[in-house]
Amino acid sequence: MLTRETGTVEAGIPAGVTADDAPGEAAISSRKAESARLNPEMADRTFAKFTFFKVDPAWRRREAADRANDKREFLAACDDFAEDRSLRTYSTIGTRGDTDFVVLSQSPNLDDLHTLHVVLGQSGLAKWAEIPYSYLSTTRVSPYSEENARQEICVSDRKYLFLYPMVKKRSWYALDAEERRRIMMGHIAVGRTFPEVSINTTYSYGLDDQEFVVGFEGDDPFMFLDLVQELRYTESSAYTESETPIFTCVSMSTARALDALDGTAVSSVAAAGKA
Repeated sequence: MLTRETGTVEAGIPAGVTADDAPGEAAISSRKAESARLNPEMADRTFAKFTFFKVDPAWRRREAADRANDKREFLAACDDFAEDRSLRTYSTIGTRGDTDFVVLSQSPNLDDLHTLHVVLGQSGLAKWAEIPYSYLSTTRVSPYSEENARQEICVSDRKYLFLYPMVKKRSWYALDAEERRRIMMGHIAVGRTFPEVSINTTYSYGLDDQEFVVGFEGDDPFMFLDLVQELRYTESSAYTESETPIFTCVSMSTARALDALDGTAVSSVAAAGKA
């Protein structure tokens, strides 16, 4: 599938140096600032966290008012985060049996994502849910494109997000750079014959188990299926180690995704309580 390959992974502390010997926070901040000055394309990198939730079926047997309160607590945490950072929600009800919805949270500061998920974990809904899948990645400059690193992914208004983690075969990295570029240019050329489908590729080297998290946005699942079939015939597909599980996600507001869990709108429960 369409993807981009990343470069060198840099360690935060050199081998043989203990945490006590590591530079202080001021030195680290200075080094980061200098790195951003010398590499402006890196300054706007953004972390992307895809968190999938599966609700315990027993939750749906709780009283409507209790379910509504659980959802309000979860929604409040998402809305607070989204005031000055990016958060999008997708429902997977009807497209996957092992997840109900996914929250895509983004921030240039990894601590923001940590804090969000601490708060989400304190909500009533989280006490009745598990996280069967979780993917952490970051934006960065592609070696096959002249575009700068994207500050935010998944920005279109298209209805569906088709998402999967990806790992390349080791033999891919044994190829020289020009050969990889040649192969990827052919791969990308096929993707461009489907302009109605946009791609979001983020990188996970050293951050999570997968190497990439790849997401396609589109309005027509049939068209995406046709695109994937065409990509199977490209030379680059022979270098794919894995690209599952694959999630078909329906874009919607966080409130709508939560209401889809039990088919009951929080607003209607509140109105009934006042009657």
